[in-house]
Amino acid sequence: MSQMKVAQISRAGADFELVDRHVPDPGPEQVRVRVQACGICHSDAFVKDGGFPGLEYPRVPGHEVAGVIDAVGDDVDHWQLGQRVGVGWHGGHCHDCASCRRGDFVTCARQQICGISYDGGYGEYMLAPVEALVAIPDTLSSVAAAPLLCAGVTTYNSLRNSGAQAGDVVAVLGVGGLGHLGVQYAHAMGFHTVALSRGNDKQTLALELGADTYIDTEAEDAAQALQKLGGARVILATAPNPKLMSSVIDGLAVNGRLLVVGASPEPIEVSPLQLLMARRSIAGHPSGTPKDSEDTLDFSALRDIATRIETFDLADVNTAYERMISNKARFRVVLTMS
Repeated sequence: MSQMKVAQISRAGADFELVDRHVPDPGPEQVRVRVQACGICHSDAFVKDGGFPGLEYPRVPGHEVAGVIDAVGDDVDHWQLGQRVGVGWHGGHCHDCASCRRGDFVTCARQQICGISYDGGYGEYMLAPVEALVAIPDTLSSVAAAPLLCAGVTTYNSLRNSGAQAGDVVAVLGVGGLGHLGVQYAHAMGFHTVALSRGNDKQTLALELGADTYIDTEAEDAAQALQKLGGARVILATAPNPKLMSSVIDGLAVNGRLLVVGASPEPIEVSPLQLLMARRSIAGHPSGTPKDSEDTLDFSALRDIATRIETFDLADVNTAYERMISNKARFRVVLTMS
């Protein structure tokens, strides 16, 4: 049986170790993916640090997977050998719970997560259930597609379901791994796009990405600056900084929404009066289903929305992960397989 290289975490807090494993065979309703690229996401820290309930080790992380189907199991009807596919955060669903029966698969009570519930894309091959597969268009390379399967679908899908209409003021809080995509999507959707970030070092980039207005949150009160624009219909909070999120709530317009996609265990502080008097709200939004990811890839290709990427070989996974977790990367890190 042939061998493959994978980067696994053997226990919480351990470094990645590159090991040899047997290439697995797909079971019923599974395919085997020959991985070409896999993004490193901040959520992979759940595996690295042991921060997810029920996590079993050793585990191979990675939920921004792009590659090619090279084997199919029984009862696989709609996916073909050689087809380019990806797997994102949503790694499968049960079909039976209340959410699944409504077709709301992304909130499945027994949802699987690629790279957490089963081994993910930090390796040369992986197995995936068919309901988790995303078709990748030929117009995108595997390296370009990989981060869009998490960072991309999270920002695109939340914005298109936010209730904002073309011409509305939509602010993106943070111009990082998520935010630099959020600015591009907001611009492409026709919003008056405002980028919010600390300092002026990202101003030029934000305007290049499509922001109509840049607000330096260190130099001025961001909430007041947003109100001078009429207030934000939506503030997409991409930076995982609850204190920063709290500071911009008063920048929302009447019926405005703070839409949270930057994950953090710390609380957002808000007074009832901040919400009541202008019918404001705070909401979160999960990434999306595989179909949402396909829509994200197609829209990104159509509008030339590109992720700023740094690539590393699989063998350099520890260096690549440190580059991401230390916020030194501009803006996404992708592993490539030899």
